[in-house]
Parts: sequence; structure tokens; C-alpha cells
Amino acid sequence: MELAKSFEPGDLENRWYARWESAGYFKPHMDLSKPSFCIQLPPPNVTGTLHMGHAFNQTIMDGLTRYHRMKGDNTSWIPGTDHAGIATQIVVERQLAEQGVSRHDLGREDFISKVWEWKAKSGGTITQQMRRVGCSVDWEREYFTMDATRAEVVTEVFVRLFEQGLIYRGKRLVNWDPKLGTAVSDLEVISEEEDGHMWHIRYPVVGSDDTVIVATTRPETLLGDVAVAVNPNDERYQHLVGKQLQLPLTGRQIPVIADEYVDAAFGTGFVKITPAHDFNDYQVGKRHATTLINVMSLEAKILAKAQVFGFDGSVQGQIDLPAAYAGLSTAEARKAMVADLDAAGLLVEVKPHKLMTPRGDRTGSVIEPLLTDQWFVAMSKVSEQDPTGKSITQKAIDAVESGQVRFIPENWVNTYNQWMNNIQDWCISRQLWWGHQIPAWYDEDGKVYVGRSLEAAQAQAPGKTLRRDDDVLDTWFSSALVPFSTLGWPEDTPELRAFVPSQVLVTGYEIIFFWVARMIMMTTHFTGKVPFTDVYIHGIVRDHEGKKMSKSEGNVIDPVDLIDGIALPELVQKRTTGLRRPEKAPQIAKATEKLFPDGIPPFGADALRFTMASYASLGRSVNFDFKRCEGYRNFCNKLWNATRFVMMNVEGKDCGQDETLPLEYSFVDQWIIGRLQQCETSVTTALDSYRFDLAAQDIYEFIWNEYCDWYVELAKVQLQTGNDAQQRATRRTLVRVLEVALRLTHPIMPFITEELWQTVAPLANANKTDSLMLAPWPVAAPEKINAQANARMAAFKDMVNAVRNLRGEMAIGPAVKAPLFIETQDASLADYIPYLKLLCRLSEGSLLAQLPEDDAPVAMAGNARLMLKVEIDKAAETARLTKEIGKLEIELGKLTAKLEKPGYVDKAPAHLVERDKAQLAEFGDKLVKLKGQLAKLG
Repeated sequence: MELAKSFEPGDLENRWYARWESAGYFKPHMDLSKPSFCIQLPPPNVTGTLHMGHAFNQTIMDGLTRYHRMKGDNTSWIPGTDHAGIATQIVVERQLAEQGVSRHDLGREDFISKVWEWKAKSGGTITQQMRRVGCSVDWEREYFTMDATRAEVVTEVFVRLFEQGLIYRGKRLVNWDPKLGTAVSDLEVISEEEDGHMWHIRYPVVGSDDTVIVATTRPETLLGDVAVAVNPNDERYQHLVGKQLQLPLTGRQIPVIADEYVDAAFGTGFVKITPAHDFNDYQVGKRHATTLINVMSLEAKILAKAQVFGFDGSVQGQIDLPAAYAGLSTAEARKAMVADLDAAGLLVEVKPHKLMTPRGDRTGSVIEPLLTDQWFVAMSKVSEQDPTGKSITQKAIDAVESGQVRFIPENWVNTYNQWMNNIQDWCISRQLWWGHQIPAWYDEDGKVYVGRSLEAAQAQAPGKTLRRDDDVLDTWFSSALVPFSTLGWPEDTPELRAFVPSQVLVTGYEIIFFWVARMIMMTTHFTGKVPFTDVYIHGIVRDHEGKKMSKSEGNVIDPVDLIDGIALPELVQKRTTGLRRPEKAPQIAKATEKLFPDGIPPFGADALRFTMASYASLGRSVNFDFKRCEGYRNFCNKLWNATRFVMMNVEGKDCGQDETLPLEYSFVDQWIIGRLQQCETSVTTALDSYRFDLAAQDIYEFIWNEYCDWYVELAKVQLQTGNDAQQRATRRTLVRVLEVALRLTHPIMPFITEELWQTVAPLANANKTDSLMLAPWPVAAPEKINAQANARMAAFKDMVNAVRNLRGEMAIGPAVKAPLFIETQDASLADYIPYLKLLCRLSEGSLLAQLPEDDAPVAMAGNARLMLKVEIDKAAETARLTKEIGKLEIELGKLTAKLEKPGYVDKAPAHLVERDKAQLAEFGDKLVKLKGQLAKLG
């Protein structure tokens, strides 16, 4: 197959991916006598598109997958997408809103049909983009967390957990998004620092003229106060503990309690306790057995009658709230109540205060801690039916403590344990329509029946009319099951036996709690095995300034734009569309034009992947600089051009395929063969330890610096001057080393390596398979490392560098060929001369017992003394050097005066001062050398 003159990735990528997928190369071979390797793709939201974080972790996952496939393992990378309950429902509701229709107008069944229609049209965007990156996933196993198979598993797990007493319904405090009308997880809450106020309010002490001053950022929740707390060690307020206070604006009295939650040094030392509207207060109230007074509706409006509950969820009555606030939003109620407090003389002062405001990441609305009826998984309870006598949480803790699951880097174990040891029951219900509807039904009296179907529930309630629970399950519930829901559970399938546990999970640290921990819990509980043995935690991909990439900030880079390229106008439009703050659009447009003045050129998938691999240091976040892609696109070009050179010099010629013909390997051939063995070892070790950065570094160093810049250049000499056996050995080495290097590089750069390998492999006797994907992973042969050849090559490199330095020192232009004299007692250095002539632009080279008497500079390389003999016009060279020295002295004088100018060093920016000092030192060194050259001329 003839190679094109230049590397053009577009057509090549599309052609090879289609061929791989249609040939079924991504499927596991299912030979269970061989090791299995499996990765579960963290299922991206079906609403999503590819972002840089995906490109980063998918490069790692695909690299591992391709590596293990080449090792012959039974390899499967299982893809899927998540139904993303809230995100998807919002997308479809917005589409309906544009038509003037709400989901309530349609009804639940028709609305769900609309969502499925949208999913069918738009839900595959990200999986198509994954193909562009080169992800070799087993598409035949692709799942959707709402498909029929996953729905059956979700129902089965829910019912089993309920029957084991580990799922219950109760009234608890949850994150509530009043705009969406649903509970949300912590991951869907963004806390942003905002300008607010701290209100200082008087609470009169009952039976006394004294008052206590309570500082609060949320005066509107005062109506739900059940106590005021002080620190038990705060001597100022010991006498007040147990006293009753008059709760402002109400007719209620509340006690003063002592609790270590209170920071005596903060504010006034008094803290209002509102357990129905604050998570910390909830814990304080629970410790002191208070009641919970809910003053807010699901729309975050003040109720006319507050509902009073016990911590067991029991209803304990109602309390009339001031009629003036009924129906007001929290903002309206705050304004009215502050005015009334001021009028009553109970408002002491208002101070500006920075506070962290929790907002819904999808809606931007303030998240309210709210008491609602929800379904929960009991995280710390032990089921009477469980023979292990352990809670699902304890099983997950044990899995990590025992080493069955390890975190990489290891420090993430502390994060995992901290959360697991302080875990709360998991709220798994959401007040949405899109999602797995909870398999629970209620009779007229509100009694609940859980079953795998309506028929199963009805069998538990003969003669009663049942109504299904409207709620759906948290998205994380179904995604927590993917380690086994994707492999045939609850049946005992070959896939379940082969791929549980999988070998590694590649993910970001932000979902250790939400996904990683819950997969460990669910899988250990239901299969008795851990879901994966390694958890590789990678950092976040940030922009070139270290800022988090965000659509709202306009600093997102689309990986496909790096692959295909994008013109500047289109790029500016993409980055300024959909901003949370549209007023920032001109600023973002200007920054984009500065960073990408010519748009983004096409780099291709291989260059992007190699960039991502080079960034993949353990646990570190990545400041992405697209210029690095440019460097690795050049690497692709280098590899392409080197292969073309090799093919032009070996194609149609004897490349040593016939093992019976003689081969004479030079020390150069032996050196590169040995270096290849070392590279094979180091790359394998790096991939086994998830150090893609080191693997990329080793591959780059070997291919660019050693194979291309050294060996290919030296091979030209051997092909021109060697005998048949020597040329045969060189051609054999050229193709065989290149073929193995392509195999080593394939997991990171699959497309270009496949294209080149198809050309090189036949000449290297390596075309035993139809695709490089299926070729065996290189195994090092340490016996091929020749210490003597390595030493000779190291000495040769020293000599080349010494001669090149001499040429520079003597200002010999590249077009000038000069003779080299080598003073040495080592006759074997004669072997270097043909190579030196090519690499150092020499007219000839001679070994001498002693260098001639001459003014020419001399360099040392090992024990050899080197001299370039060039006839120099002394008068002209003296004039040139004198002129150059004069210019340099003027520049040195200017720099010295600048640095000695009073105040400059202290006042100028540090980086400018350092630059000037470095330049001064550089000019000084150069001046010394020039004067030395001038002195030698006499």
C-alpha cells in the first residue's frame, strides 16, 4: 500500500474506524481460559456532547482497552448513556414551552412519549463523537439506563432492598429545587459566593427585661425556629441555658439550649435552630429531640399554617403563622419580616456579609432544605436476611480496606473513607416524570405495597384499588448498578463471570461519592464481588489559564473542533452562545480572537489523544494548551515522513525475511535494537501503572529523537556504503524496529499507526493479523540489549555533539564542509568517520597520533581530541569578530546601566528584571568566547 506524501488525518480516521467496527474487532473473544479485561464507560448524559474531560478519560480508557486487547486478553469496553432524569426532562420541557405547551397539558404518558422521541433523534450525539476520538468500545453491548433490560434490573434491586428492610419511605430534610419541584442530589447543587447580609435580631428573654441577639442570614426562616443554641463552654451565656425566649413576630416561646455545634467566637454566640430548613440545625434538633416546624410550601412560599413533625416523621399538629406573610416567596417574606422587626424595635443592625448560596445547577434557583416525603436506602442498617451481618456501607468500606478495591492515586482513599464513615441515608426518589418510576403502589388508606409489577402489588392487596407512586428514582440509583446490570444479572451469565469484577474504573474525583462508592455498595451487596479492582482518578481538564472549562464562561473547547478544525467566526459564535451572563460575550469574543487568531487548525484525533496522554499524570488537573496539540501533530508528521523514507529505501529490496541469508549488524543497528527493548519495557510498565504521561514520553523520545533523528540518519550511511549482509541487516532493522514502535504507539495513536503498520508489517514479517488492533503486544527481549553497542553509541553521540559545537564556535556555515582531525590511540574510532561525515557536514575525517600545530579550536570527546581544519581569512575574521564584540559591548553597557538605575530592580516587574539579568549573563558569556576566538587569531 503506497503512502500519501503527507499525513491527512480526516479520511484516514473515518475509513479505519468504519473498518474496525464493521469487522467486529471491538468485541471480546470470550475465551474464558485467558485473562479478562473490562472497563465500564462512565455513562454520559444522553443530553450531552463531548467535552475535554470526556476526551481526556476516553483516551485513557481506550488506551488501556487497546493495550489489553493486543495482549490477547478477553477485552470489553462497555458503553452506555444515562437517561439523566432532570437534565433530559428540562430539555424536553423547554422544547414544549416554545410551543406554548407544558408537560401537565400533555399528561404523564404523552410527555414520556415525547421524551423518548427526543432521545431517538438526539440521544446518540455523544456516542457518534466517541467514534471520532477512536474509542474501541463494544458497541453491541451498548446500553441506555432506561432501556427494558436495565428497567427490569432496577425494579429487581429496588424490590429486593425493600424486602430486606433496606429501602423505606420517610419524611426527611432534602435539597429541594422549588422551580423543578423535586429533590436533587448534592452534585446538582452549586454553592456560589454572593453578597448578602447578616441581620442581628433581638429575642426577648421570657420573665426578664433581657434580650439575646441572634445573627442570621435567613430571617424568613425565623418562623420555624424551635430553639436558640449557645456553646456549652461559653461562660457568657451559661445562665441562659434552659431559659425561654419570646420568638419575634409569633406568639411562641422557644428554649435556649447548649450544643457544641455553636462557634462561640462567631457572630453573637447565639444561633437560631430551625431544623426543618437547615441541615446543620436538623442534626442539632435531632440531638435535643425538638420538633420540626415546616413553614414553607413546595414552591418555597410561606404557609398559612406551619406543619409540625417529630424526627420519626410523625405529624404533631399545626401552628398558625402570621397571616401577613402567607403566600409570600422567601424574598418577599424576608423584606416584610425585616420591616416588621424594625418597627417592633427588634432589629439591632444589618451588616453586609459574604455567603455561600446553594443554587440548582440546571435552574439557578435557590435550593431550599425542605422536609418532604421521600424514599431512602438505609446505608448503615444490617438486614436480618444478610448472612454477612454487615450493612451495604460496611461491605463497601471493607472492600477498600482489604485491598480488593484500590484507588490510584492512593490519597483518594481518605476522601472515600471520610464520606463513607459519615454517610447519611440515601434519598433515591425524585419528583419527576422522566426516570424509573418507583415500583410502589398505595391503597385508599395510604398503605404502601412494593412489587415487581402491578399484579404483584395487587396480590398483596386483594380487593383494594391501588395507585402507583408518582416519583421516579434518582439517576444515580440506576447508574450504580451498571457493573452488573450490563452483564446479564440476575442470571449467572458468562459475561458476569468474566467481567465482574472489571479491572479498572476511570473517572473524575467529583463523583467518588455519587457513583464510585454506590457501585461498590450495590455490586458487593448483590453479587458478593467488588465491581472493579482499580479506581483510576484523573484530574479536571481546565483552560490554558487554569480556569474550569464552563459553557457559561465561554472557555470551552470542543474536542471535535480540535480534530476537524474550526474557523474563527464559528468558534466565536460557539463560545458566546448560551452564556449565563450574556453581557460577557464581547469580552469572551475578544479573548477568543486573541487566543485563536486564525481559528483552530485540524490536528486530528491522534494528535489530540497523544496530547491527552502526555497530560495524564496521576491525579493532576490539566491546564490544556492547544499549542501542545500542534507539537504532537508535528510528531504525527515526523512518524509519517520517517515511514515514507524507510519504505522508499527498503520496498522491493531484501529486508532480511529469509533467515538463512547472512546478516551483519553494525553497532548502530545493535544500539537501536537494544533501545527498542528498553522502550518496550518502560512503556509496558507505564501502562500497567496507569502512567500514560510516561508512556507517551518514552514513545516520543524513542521515535522522534532516537529512531528518526539518529538511527534513520545513520542508516542512510549503512545503506550507501555497506556490503550485502550489512545492508540487509540495516533494512531488516529499519522495518522491524519501526513495526514494533507502531505497535507500542497504537493504544495512544490508533489511526496513523494502523495506516502505517499496514504498509510496514509485510516487510517485517509481522502481518499475521488483518489489523494492528489484533497484533500482539511487544514483549521485550533483554538479551538483545548490547552493552558494548550502547557504550559505542554514547561515545559517538558525544563526538557528534562536540563537532557540532566546534562548527558553531568557529561560525562555519551549514553549506561549508570541513575536514576533521581526531587525535586518538583507539583505532576503532575509524568506524565513526562515515557517520560523522554525514551528520557533521565533513569533507573528510582522519585519525592522528597528534593534532597539527594550529590556532583552530579543539574539543574533547572521551579521550579523543577533535579539530576542524578550516582555512580562515585572518584579516576578514578579525574584522568580523571585532565588529561583533563592539556591538555586544554596547548592548552590555545598556543592560548594565538599566539594571544599575536607582529603583529599577525594586520597582520593575520581577519577571522583567530576571529576564534582563539572564540576558546580561548570556551576553557576558558570549563576549568571553568571542574575545577568546579573537585572541587565537593573534
